Amino acid sequence: MEPETPEEIEQTTDIAEDTPEVKEESVVTETEETPKVAEQTHTLDHTDIFLWANNTDGVKKELDVEFFLFNKNYTPYTTNFSSELNAQIKPLFLFDLINFVNLGAGTGLAVRDFEMSDGEENVLLRTDLEKVGRAETLIHLIEHERHDMVEFSEQEHEFKRIKGIVAKFSHKDSPDKVFYSIKQISQGSVLKGATAWEFRDGKFGAFQAEVGLKIPDDNQVLIIDKDIFVFNQGKFEKLFNYEYKKQVLADKKVEEIEKLFTLSFPDGLDLQTLVRDRKKIVNKLQKMEIGAVTQEQAIEYADSMQLELMTDDNGAIIIMDGNDLDTFVNLINEDYITSEITGKRYEIKSKKLLDEAEGEPPRG
Repeated sequence: MEPETPEEIEQTTDIAEDTPEVKEESVVTETEETPKVAEQTHTLDHTDIFLWANNTDGVKKELDVEFFLFNKNYTPYTTNFSSELNAQIKPLFLFDLINFVNLGAGTGLAVRDFEMSDGEENVLLRTDLEKVGRAETLIHLIEHERHDMVEFSEQEHEFKRIKGIVAKFSHKDSPDKVFYSIKQISQGSVLKGATAWEFRDGKFGAFQAEVGLKIPDDNQVLIIDKDIFVFNQGKFEKLFNYEYKKQVLADKKVEEIEKLFTLSFPDGLDLQTLVRDRKKIVNKLQKMEIGAVTQEQAIEYADSMQLELMTDDNGAIIIMDGNDLDTFVNLINEDYITSEITGKRYEIKSKKLLDEAEGEPPRG
C-alpha cells in the first residue's frame, strides 16, 4: 500500500473532527423532539373538552335527547318525557356544562386525571371509561343492548330503587357521535303520590302523579367517547361506587393476602374481582393487618366457630362467592367471638383494642 500524502492525511483528520459534531447534533435533535411527540399523542388519546364545548355550543339547539333511568344494579330502563319539559331539559343537563367549560377556558381551568388529583381548585377531573366498570357496563347496555331494555314502570320496578338518570344527546347529522350527561337521583328529592300533597290555587290537595322528582341543577358527570369528566366528585363516586384511593389500598391488601394464603376460586373468578364488587370488604381492608392470622389458624378458627369454610384436597381455602369472601376476611381479621357468659357466637362489627390488664404479662 502506498503511503498517504499530506493532503490525504489532512482530509482524513478533517472528517474525523467533523464526525462527533454531526452525532452530537443528531442526539440533541432527537432528545428535543421526543417529548413533543409524546405530548401530542397523549392529547389525541383523550377528548379535548374545550374544543368539545365550543363545537357543541354551536349546535346545542339541534341536538336530540333520550332519557334512561338506572337502578342500584345498573340496569337501565327507557323512559319518555312530555313536550312541556323541553324548555327545562337542555338547561338542566347540557347548557350549564357547556358554560362551565367555556368560562373555565378563560380562567385557567385545568383538566387532571381523577386518580392523580388531590383536591386542587379550578380543576376538571377526567378518567377513562374502562376504569369505571359500572359506568362502562351502563353505557354498553344503552348502546348495544337496547333490544333487551324495558320501559320503566313504577308498578314493576319501583322508583325508590332508581339511582340515576342519563340524558343521551345526539345530532341527526352525526348519529354515532353521542355523549351522556348523568345525574344522581336522591330519594330525598322524590315525592310519592300516596303520601304527598300539592299546593294549587291557594289550597292543598292530593298529589296526582305516581311519583314526583326534583332534578338536581348541578353539573355532575359527562361521558364523551371513552372519557368520563367529573364535575362533582362526591356524586360521581356515589353514582358508580368508584373510590379510587380506597381501591388502590384494597388492591395492595389483596396482593398481601394472595402471598400469604392459598385460595381456590371457580373458573372466571379471582380475589381481586370479588373484592372490587364488595364495597364493605374494600372498606374493611383499609385498616386490616394482613398476616396476624395464618392459613392454618383461619381454618381452625372457622372450625371452632362452626362456620362453613371449605378447603380442597390441597388445603386451599375455597371461595365460591361474596358470602365466602366475607367469612374468610372476617376470620383473618378475628371478627368472630364466643361469649364466655352465654356461649353465643357473635360477629364483631367494630373493634377497639384494650390495654393489657393490670398485672397481666403482655401476650405475643
